[in-house]
Amino acid sequence: MSRNDRSSGKSNRPSGSRGKRSTDGKHSGRQGGGSMKKSYARGNAPIKKSMEKSPLSNTEGIRLNKYIANSGVCSRRDADMYIAAGNVTVNGKTITEMGYRVKLEDDVRFDGRRLNPEKPEYILLNKPAGFFVTGNPEKGGRTVMELISRATSAKVSPVGKLDNQAKGLLLFTNDGTLAKKLAKPKNGIRQIYHVTLNKNLSQEDLDNIQKGVYIEGSKVIITNVSFIDDKPHNEVGIELYSIKEHIVTRIFKSLGYEVESLDRVVFGGLTKKDLARGRHRNLTEQEVINLGMH
Repeated sequence: MSRNDRSSGKSNRPSGSRGKRSTDGKHSGRQGGGSMKKSYARGNAPIKKSMEKSPLSNTEGIRLNKYIANSGVCSRRDADMYIAAGNVTVNGKTITEMGYRVKLEDDVRFDGRRLNPEKPEYILLNKPAGFFVTGNPEKGGRTVMELISRATSAKVSPVGKLDNQAKGLLLFTNDGTLAKKLAKPKNGIRQIYHVTLNKNLSQEDLDNIQKGVYIEGSKVIITNVSFIDDKPHNEVGIELYSIKEHIVTRIFKSLGYEVESLDRVVFGGLTKKDLARGRHRNLTEQEVINLGMH
């Protein structure tokens, strides 16, 4: 082998002899002599320090400013300012340290209000009959969570309840503050139901419902009740603010009627417009704001 060949790592041997030692004891080709640098073309590059795992990994929590930003309160940059100003507490302790890490189970509060580290989600479903809202009391029974399983990865829950055979609007959210507000009896929320009864509703009973019905000693205020245009008198529309469980069914049962079909067509300012049965959609920003004003 000539001096030039030796210095370049080339060999006159056939290609099948790659990797064998040459007569002078040095490797040729890709496995070449001592002057050759190791090839990194096939993923053999050394790990750089910047690629090494940080001692503060995600398993130890997330940065406090990210936690706050994820909750929807403000941006990370603004979160840093609020942290420095002492507006944030973690498990009852005021935190002003930049880069502080928290875990999902920590009690993080901004100006006294507990935060949810997930982005707030608000999903409206037009529930079909035959789906349970909570639990699965019958073997093989289906729940509404199946219907929104692809809508979000966040852990959302239904606001209020609808019977298994009831249909209509059902709101899901992970915004605990809004959910609790809407669930408070003293607040109530506007709801309109399309009710189908087992027999025609008399005018006298309709008038009695309009005046208010007593359920378990407590008067239920009815905003409005009326027959539905061009429908038999066993189909009624009723508007109320009460969030008591099974309240509509109980109102009619107290007067001797059985509810055969119940469809919630309005919830707050939300309607079923362009929302087919079994379908869902995300609320608009304005709709969320309107709900928060209830």
